[in-house]
Amino acid sequence: MRWAERIGACVLALLVTACGDPGTGPVDVKWDRVTCERCRMVLSDRHHAAQIRLREPDGGSRTHPFDDLGCALIWLQDKPAGDDPTTEIWVNDWRTGDWIDARTAFYVLGQVTPMEYGLGAQPDPAPGTLTFEQARARILEREHHHDLHGGQPDDIRSD
Repeated sequence: MRWAERIGACVLALLVTACGDPGTGPVDVKWDRVTCERCRMVLSDRHHAAQIRLREPDGGSRTHPFDDLGCALIWLQDKPAGDDPTTEIWVNDWRTGDWIDARTAFYVLGQVTPMEYGLGAQPDPAPGTLTFEQARARILEREHHHDLHGGQPDDIRSD
């Protein structure tokens, strides 16, 4: 292969790679078009959505969109990759809308979220914030006791 052909092949490979899924991290969301993997609600809230990236058997990965961190964590608990450290979980920063790592984020209470789990993620700790594990335990507890997807008790926001 001649030098010019090699450069052309490299440029083409870079362009194809740049346009595809990077294989790690969150992906761009088609807001108001894509639906939540769990509840099938359209993702509209750019400050409380989540994504989970699971590794595929072929070595690739696939992202799954969620309208609320609660939907994401409830959906993930039944998956074999739920405890896999290579499973990536991303949430929007409730203040900026930027994607942040859900496992290292801190969670504030009292947010109005699509499925009423009420947690907003942020990258920095603050008084009264929860860790990821505390947020997950709270979501699973609320789902178990209140059956949020089956009904909305009057005291849902009384935290």
